[in-house]
Amino acid sequence: MSNSQNHPQTKNTTSSRIALPEGTTSVAIGLFVAGISAYIFFKIGQQALGQDGFKPIVAMWFIAFALVPGFFLPIEQEVSRAIAHRRAIGQGGLPVVQRVSQIALGIFVVLCIGVIALSPQLNTTLFENEYFVTWCLLLSFATYAPMHLARGICSGSGRFGAYGLIIGLDGAVRVLACAVLWMLGVTAVGAYALTIALSPVLGVLIAGATGKLHTEDGPPASWAEVTPNLGWLLLGSLFAAALVNAGPITVDILSADSPPETVTRFGNAVIFARIPLFLFQAVQAALLPRLARLAAQRQLPEFKRGLRQLLILVVGVGIVGTIGAFMFGPWLLDLVYEGGIDRRTMTLLAFASALYMLALALAQAVIALSGHALVAAGWCAGFITFALVAWLSSNDLYLRVELALVASSVVSLVIFIATLSSRMNNGAIFDEASVIDAFAERPLD
Repeated sequence: MSNSQNHPQTKNTTSSRIALPEGTTSVAIGLFVAGISAYIFFKIGQQALGQDGFKPIVAMWFIAFALVPGFFLPIEQEVSRAIAHRRAIGQGGLPVVQRVSQIALGIFVVLCIGVIALSPQLNTTLFENEYFVTWCLLLSFATYAPMHLARGICSGSGRFGAYGLIIGLDGAVRVLACAVLWMLGVTAVGAYALTIALSPVLGVLIAGATGKLHTEDGPPASWAEVTPNLGWLLLGSLFAAALVNAGPITVDILSADSPPETVTRFGNAVIFARIPLFLFQAVQAALLPRLARLAAQRQLPEFKRGLRQLLILVVGVGIVGTIGAFMFGPWLLDLVYEGGIDRRTMTLLAFASALYMLALALAQAVIALSGHALVAAGWCAGFITFALVAWLSSNDLYLRVELALVASSVVSLVIFIATLSSRMNNGAIFDEASVIDAFAERPLD
């Protein structure tokens, strides 16, 4: 190819790099801090309350992080997409924020009604009659909804430094507050639940005070502008977040006659099995912008090559994580969280996490090819598989959940492989708005 033919591509690549902020490193750091903080929070909380006393916090943690990303991550994605589009055509994004805030408020009200209606069951079955934990769960909806809205504004406006700050401070504040309670000798379960509910507030306040959430006024935003894929994103995000958090919740529901520490120990194992997934999300934050540039430029061969490299990384991390869990998992869990989990459980949980991680990477690629509905169908099929396998597979409490997690990730993974292969072989066309949706697809918070 001649130099004259290369020049336009070079120019486009350069402009795309300028359009994408340098702050992707900040996002990776924020995700890394958020991931590490989860392990520290679980450790300090159990030091303060014991494994039995920490059980309601485990239940609240996994319920909150199934519902919050499931319902509010699509809000973040659509705000990011709509604001980025308006920036590209020189229009202010304030009307978008105002319109999407109405949707977020509606979701918040529906969630609150649902939790209040189920509060007797939540209190007795999951929260060990710690009623204040239920109110903290409701409060978490009121704090995490603005956080996701703020993250959408930051990413759509190209303020990725603030985006990473919001993510990182959420985890850091939670850990610091938990540590202070422990050092003060506080043993009230509700106080530790409150650290989960209030941790997002500081990051959002700092971002707002420093002007990172400012958006210019512009033409009115129609419902069609902010909701073209919201339904499919909401459905897919809800099932994806539910699937990755379903294990401890299911153990809690099925372990009515077991001591509370049964749930806490399984929650510890799940958190440990996620180490590769947390690390991958941090690395992925730096890799996705390159794929986004290639997709936006309609460079399918280069996109395939970049995706292949990403998947090789995912497979490698998954293999290392599974082998590591088999060899060192029980020992590490005993060292950090006083154990209680055998080698089989650690290995199967790590294997399920690896499969989920691969499915997530492929789901992002499918979304970038405008496959929102297909991704929703894949995660939905995975969740149905989880429910069936957990119900029918075994009488062993842990094993039935472990098998369900593996089977559900396999089903979603197979669907995404088939979908991605079909769309790429049929010459699917990238859509820049879908690429932005894919960049924000991160159901694990």
